[in-house]
Amino acid sequence: MTTRLTIPDADAMEALGARLAALLAAGDLVVLDGPLGAGKTTLTRGVGAALGVRGSVTSPTFVLAREHPTEAGVPLVHVDAYRLNSAVELDDLDLDYDGAIVVVEWGAGKLDGVAESWIDVAISRAAADDSRAVTIDGHGSRWGELDAALAAPAT
Repeated sequence: MTTRLTIPDADAMEALGARLAALLAAGDLVVLDGPLGAGKTTLTRGVGAALGVRGSVTSPTFVLAREHPTEAGVPLVHVDAYRLNSAVELDDLDLDYDGAIVVVEWGAGKLDGVAESWIDVAISRAAADDSRAVTIDGHGSRWGELDAALAAPAT
C-alpha cells in the first residue's frame, strides 16, 4: 500500500519520523531516497528522538553508519549509502539487520535480498516552497496497515 503525504516543514518531517518510529521494532528496515537536502536525515532525527536515542542523530556521510543506543534497548542504525556503489559494498558494513532498526539513506537498489519486509520512503522537494512530497511504500506482509498508521493525526 502506498501513502502519499505533503510535509510542510522540518518540524512536520520530524513528526512523521516519530509516527514511523512508533511502528518499528528490531529487524525493521527503512530505505530513504531523495535529493540532497530533501529531509532524509531530518526524518531519521524524528525516528531517533521517538526511540529515545542517546546523543544527536546526524548524517553519517563520512562514517557510513552510526549505531545509536536507545532507551528501549533496540539500537537505531543510521546508514548513509551515498558513496557506496553496490549491495556488496553495503553488505561489507556487516550491519545487524535482525537485532536493530536500520534506516538507510541513499539505499535504493542497494539492499536486494536483505529483508523480506521493508519500508521505502521517497522524498522530493516542492519547487514553490519548503514543503516535501513524501511517498511511503511498505513491502511484505508486515506493512499491510502502514497507510492508516502514518496518516497525519487529526488536529
